[in-house]
Amino acid sequence: MEAAFVERLGPPGEIRLGLLPRPAPGPTDVVVRVELTTVNPADALVRSGAFVTPVPLPLVLGRDAVGTVAEAGETTGFTVGEPVWTNSLGHGGRQGAAAQYAAVSADRLYRLPPGVDPTAAVTVLHPGATAWLALFRHGRLRPGETVVVVGAAGNVGGAVVAFAAEAGARVLALARPADAEYCRGLGAAEVLDYRDPSLAGAVARAAPGGAALVVDAAGRNDLAWAVEVLAPRGRLVVLAGGAGGGDRPVLPVAAFYQRDLTVRGFVISRATVDELAEAAEGVNRLLSAGRLASRRATVRPLSAIVEEHRRVTDGTTHGRRVALRTSTH
Repeated sequence: MEAAFVERLGPPGEIRLGLLPRPAPGPTDVVVRVELTTVNPADALVRSGAFVTPVPLPLVLGRDAVGTVAEAGETTGFTVGEPVWTNSLGHGGRQGAAAQYAAVSADRLYRLPPGVDPTAAVTVLHPGATAWLALFRHGRLRPGETVVVVGAAGNVGGAVVAFAAEAGARVLALARPADAEYCRGLGAAEVLDYRDPSLAGAVARAAPGGAALVVDAAGRNDLAWAVEVLAPRGRLVVLAGGAGGGDRPVLPVAAFYQRDLTVRGFVISRATVDELAEAAEGVNRLLSAGRLASRRATVRPLSAIVEEHRRVTDGTTHGRRVALRTSTH
């Protein structure tokens, strides 16, 4: 089968396109005929070695796949021809999705809802599941609470806004003024300019009692600002790093503990199978309702994967997602 893989970890130039053996399924695996995959920032971290995880070499890249069942054992619960998706390949010792076929453990495979376009789906699987887990598993969001979304116009941030609004939360989106209409369309109650030097004051006016939850999807890592805008017993979920505050942000400890605040780091690569399955239900629900979609999606051939890894590494993918078609069959 055709595949995109690396024989050693490193920069995008290490990616090779060539033939590898078609995967042989184990007793609890399903072989998926991959139609589309994509490139996530997490894929670049694995490929470069920045995120340490067991990887078989050569490693087929990519964690997300949409396709159809090609082979399935009787005990897997899947049948040949079913449209399916997965979003946890290519790390943790598992081969990836950037190939014509992928062997997927049945407990990491989910059915694509009827009527959902595979191209629209593949670009939101990773951001959508990340957003769901950040909000509900780690952020413990409840209806009626106010949540501040940092990086609300990005791929993950936009999904956070959509899920939070659907759950009945009041969403304050931090984004550029040019992205305000987009964020409101996702369900944001108010959009604030993240570059405003008096941003904490603007949040305080919009949420006089403070925010119950701040989700940092942009990597600003401004803990001092978060402590200022959070209500007592508020929560901060950090799922990106290094874009603003660096790796050693300052935490005002006195205010932090005196107000019973919580900060939680989160990376979806460490999510359990059960957590991923819960998130998949939420992703499928919003996909079916047409409320989870990329802002700008492009379809390219698998041969574009090197260029797309360079884009992700360079940080030039704001609001843009690419579906990579694995073959023309």
